[in-house]
Amino acid sequence: QVQLIESGGGLVQAGDSLRLSCAASGRTFSSLAMGWFRQAPGKEREFVAHIAVSGRTSYADSLKDRFIIPRDNAKNTLYLQMNSLKIEDAAVYYCGTKIGGATIRGQGTQVSVSS
Repeated sequence: QVQLIESGGGLVQAGDSLRLSCAASGRTFSSLAMGWFRQAPGKEREFVAHIAVSGRTSYADSLKDRFIIPRDNAKNTLYLQMNSLKIEDAAVYYCGTKIGGATIRGQGTQVSVSS
């Protein structure tokens, strides 16, 4: 099994940047495809970004110009670099992976954006 712990959330102003981290343990991180998704109050969960084992990345169309999803396999850590944050980016951000068809995610980290 794998355990995921997100960190790095907080309150920022619109236009600021923020980097989230997702620390993985319990399984060889380099063998896992990873993703970020988010959920704002009253809204459905939304895909943010994905990085394959190969390093190939994909993004939600509305975010691809501002967000980057790097990974550091040596540190067993996934990141989400968020630039030019907007008020509508405020949400709880989760990292996740799929193992054997089951989705595993962390507890989430809150991102709040003020004007």
